[in-house]
Amino acid sequence: MAACPPMDPIGTRAAAQHHKMNADKMESDEPLKVLIVGAGKGGTALIDLFARASGVEVVGVADTNPRAPGLRLARRLNIHTANSVADLVAGDGAHLIVDVTGDVTMPLQIEAAHGSNVEVMSGKAARLLWTVVQEEQDLRAQLTQADKLATLGTFAAQIAHDLKNPLYCIREFAQFIDEELDPSRIKEYTQEILKADTYLTSIVEGLTGYTRSSCSNTELVQLADLLDQAVKMARYATISHEVEILREYQPVPPMQADPAELLQVFVNLITNAVQSMDGHGRVTLTIQREASKVLVSIKDTGPGIPAASLSKLFTPFFTTKERGVGTGLGLSIVRTLVDKYGGDIAVESEEGKGATFTIRFPLPCPVNSST
Repeated sequence: MAACPPMDPIGTRAAAQHHKMNADKMESDEPLKVLIVGAGKGGTALIDLFARASGVEVVGVADTNPRAPGLRLARRLNIHTANSVADLVAGDGAHLIVDVTGDVTMPLQIEAAHGSNVEVMSGKAARLLWTVVQEEQDLRAQLTQADKLATLGTFAAQIAHDLKNPLYCIREFAQFIDEELDPSRIKEYTQEILKADTYLTSIVEGLTGYTRSSCSNTELVQLADLLDQAVKMARYATISHEVEILREYQPVPPMQADPAELLQVFVNLITNAVQSMDGHGRVTLTIQREASKVLVSIKDTGPGIPAASLSKLFTPFFTTKERGVGTGLGLSIVRTLVDKYGGDIAVESEEGKGATFTIRFPLPCPVNSST
């Protein structure tokens, strides 16, 4: 009988270590699957952050209040929702449960419902996480608002020009009225003043609507209307009016969103298109339904984007513009806002042949009353 070869403890340890490294690698490649208990302000903030984070997947959200804002956000992002902890953790596969309810009895409910392989974060640990997320949200909101104001700074000369003309008309017609005795002519001059006033009001309302801070109040919005508003704003990007706007709008369902946030997305993209062409060229705006998505694209006839820059476009503070023009935050903020609504954005460009930015939003989902 042949003798067994002597054991090789070094080789055995090496094999075990290799197995562990492979297991760790498989675990690291898999996204961290998170369940969130509590869909109020804290839960909503966590959903917003985790949905944008790479390597994290929110697989479920629960709240006893069916009208909780976090549940609405979760449905918009096609995340499973439930009204009880037991229903939430019934499925397999979650790695972490985050409890932000503040309910002292909730840890016991979670412990009774979840499997032993799921970690739980609650109490002071969850409160700390929520505090950090709120700080991140506040900073992001400040940067978003700063980008809006910086954009208006680049529009300043043309805005001043548009305000100056109607003010000049009002002054002139007021002088005519002061010297006129014919009531019919006075009425005619008055009508001209009212027209100028209406035009001024539309400019001011457009500017204040764009610059107001987002208050996270969503409503049903028509994408076509927001694109048209963005076109009115983007015309301030150049003193030239030789930009042709081609609209190719197909009927699509209204979208539940904060109109100020989507307006900022479209203003950024259309302004970039106009500026890239130096005010001469054509911008094609497209809205269409594509399977389970709503597609919005902005295409220009500008010089295109260098291939080396394409992968960096959405990086914060990266810009292809001259120094002092823009903040380098615009496209980064665009992607953040698009992500918030469960969408994605892509760019296609070839030097000398313009650029096309395409956004795909999920079609609005009907609310399931059983969740």
